[in-house]
Amino acid sequence: MLAEWLAIIMFVLFLILILSGYPVAFSFAGTAIVFGLMGLALDAFPLARLGLLQSRWFGSMSDFTLLAIPFFVFMGAVFEKSGLAERLLETIGMLLGPMRGGLALAVVLVGTLLAAATGVVAATVIVMGLLSLPIMVRYGYDHKLATGIIVASGTMAQLLPPSLVLVVLSDQIGVSVGDLFLGALIPGLMLSGLYALYVVYVAIRFPEKAPALPPEARTLKGAQLARRTVVAVLPPVFLIFAVLGSIFFGIATPTEAGAVGAFGACILALFNRTLSWDLIKRASRATANITALVLMILFCSTFFGLVFDQLGGQDIITRWLVSLPGGFWGFVIVANIAVFLLGINLEFLEISFIVMPLFVPSMAQLGFTNAQVVWFAVMMAINLNMAFISPPVGFSLFYLQSVAPPEVETKSIHLGALPFMVLQGAALILVMVFPSTVTWLIGVAGV
Repeated sequence: MLAEWLAIIMFVLFLILILSGYPVAFSFAGTAIVFGLMGLALDAFPLARLGLLQSRWFGSMSDFTLLAIPFFVFMGAVFEKSGLAERLLETIGMLLGPMRGGLALAVVLVGTLLAAATGVVAATVIVMGLLSLPIMVRYGYDHKLATGIIVASGTMAQLLPPSLVLVVLSDQIGVSVGDLFLGALIPGLMLSGLYALYVVYVAIRFPEKAPALPPEARTLKGAQLARRTVVAVLPPVFLIFAVLGSIFFGIATPTEAGAVGAFGACILALFNRTLSWDLIKRASRATANITALVLMILFCSTFFGLVFDQLGGQDIITRWLVSLPGGFWGFVIVANIAVFLLGINLEFLEISFIVMPLFVPSMAQLGFTNAQVVWFAVMMAINLNMAFISPPVGFSLFYLQSVAPPEVETKSIHLGALPFMVLQGAALILVMVFPSTVTWLIGVAGV
């Protein structure tokens, strides 16, 4: 009983530390050391158990799937820093500019493509904020619509494969990353479609909020625009489909596909005449920063988990989750609420390493099949999307706020996110009620 109370206090103190802004890796390691020593003093934590830590670390690092993280991050960094993303957005903006709401639709389309190319929310939101928001503001777009569509479309990098979130979730819950990529594809495209429909509705109902691009702003037309489309749009789209298609059809593992994607992004930068040693250095530095962050949190969370398990904390959480009213559905609903609330204040990495390991034993006891585990993980990714744009502290709101023009008020950014939160909530309910939106493609690929 004393050990269990230690586990409860340990987890509460850990949450207090990270919610206060203390680095999550140090919060993991610090609480593990303090409560491990307390458990050792009270004979609740045998010192010999620390011998398992090395094997757990080695087991995590020998997981070939994790190698996909630096490859996909590097691919996205090259897209961002080489100007490929900028040319993509400019060209699609020209194509859709004559339509009312055309620029907003271009943001949805490019956000979907960049999400599938970068897999990193901050990069996608910042790039689109820098490139599209000043133009939308200049040509009379409603500030709330313009900022809302950027944060919502950019945050799809958490859901659409090759999402970094899905790779980490795959490692934490023990399912194939290929299955997660397949399972998230239809919900991701469904969310993108809902955004586009909302833009069309606003453009029809309130045309002054989403005007067409004036003729003088459409500098590329006819054959010149067609050539620009072939050069700037088709190669990135082909690379994205080649990378994801090779995973979906079993031609390559996610890690192999990530390596091809990273090399392909460099080739596209070469043809775009922006490949340089400086570009490689900047993209590599960004990749190293994110990869080091993931591994540091992984190491420290493993240490935390070992101490927490030994003190009986995992058993307490599992007993509580399994005994919830409603059984299977009670667990699903409570898990979604918990992840949404935590996701407002925490990054997806922290959620993945803190919460998901606590859910796995409960899912096993409740009899989740592999397909249901994938379905549950995709719901968590949608939930994190919603939390990431949730006012007042959603991370995507601050990413956009950091690059927004002075005339765009913070209030507009926060209010603009609300309609898209509703759309994400609708998508979450659809996925919850119709699990086939996640499992259908997995079944087709398995046939």
